[in-house]
Amino acid sequence: MSARGAALFDVDGTLIDSTYLHAVTWWEAFRQSGHRVAMGDVHRAIGMGSDHLLDHLLGGDRDRAGDETIRTAHGTLFAEYWERLAPLDGAAELLRACAERGWTVVLASSAHGPELAAMRRALDAEDVITAVTSSDDVPASKPAPDLVEAALRHGGVTADAAVFIGDTVWDVRASHRAGVPCLAVLSGGYPEHDLREAGAHEVYGGPADLAGRLDSSLLAAPERR
Repeated sequence: MSARGAALFDVDGTLIDSTYLHAVTWWEAFRQSGHRVAMGDVHRAIGMGSDHLLDHLLGGDRDRAGDETIRTAHGTLFAEYWERLAPLDGAAELLRACAERGWTVVLASSAHGPELAAMRRALDAEDVITAVTSSDDVPASKPAPDLVEAALRHGGVTADAAVFIGDTVWDVRASHRAGVPCLAVLSGGYPEHDLREAGAHEVYGGPADLAGRLDSSLLAAPERR
């Protein structure tokens, strides 16, 4: 693995156009278990792992007996879309452009197992992905820093030689806690103001926009970090 620098990528909403599919399927999973949660609240929690999302939306002092039922329902509902998942414009091109500039490309996703595999098939950029870390690899998901720290280990770099790319305030907060600067994209539906307030160093419209302006970004080349 390269020790020059690693580009750490969130997947949902950053590379794959799945944010609103998650919002709808979490909303329906809550409804099936008797919880009425506004869709807007669900959307603003997307980007958290389920370990944090349920506490955030249902409260930390609730009866947790039904949590696994809700998670299972969300996973089953979202699985209906696996074969229809699509990459965001410029996603694979962005990964390849980073690799061409000398970055080690690492995926750092709150997804797990077959769900992450489905997103990787949709992305179709295995030739430039060096390593992948997921919620299966860490005790706590975003906004905890665990996933980012695991991605650093898998990329073979320290925090000062990495850049994280994400689409939610939870991505930004997780990378900040891990000491890694974050570039944010608007493709997950979070407003630019919220992303910058959370600590994003730069904000782009989506992967295609970032790919088109790569040489003026923190991802210009590892040597320029």
